[in-house]
Amino acid sequence: MLKGKDRSKLKSLAHDLKPVVNIGKDGLDENVFKSIAEVLKSRELIKIKILSNNYDDQEEIIKEILDETNSEFISHFGSIITIYKRKKENSKYNI
Repeated sequence: MLKGKDRSKLKSLAHDLKPVVNIGKDGLDENVFKSIAEVLKSRELIKIKILSNNYDDQEEIIKEILDETNSEFISHFGSIITIYKRKKENSKYNI
């Protein structure tokens, strides 16, 4: 579980990141979770964009992503979600 100051630090580090996974009209499925998990392994800190053609509840999407990937919530602003999952070895973030 991240502390407030760690979440704040990661939020500032994520500011210039571009979303690497998009969630469209088909919503969350096995392929989306697989994509998120693969990107988290290499990058640790990622942004996910919920496209305007997705009408699912964003809070529910966030909860499902966090549960499925065992990642930490960093922020949710508009249609962009930022999450973090620390690597077991060689983490690039000093958290």
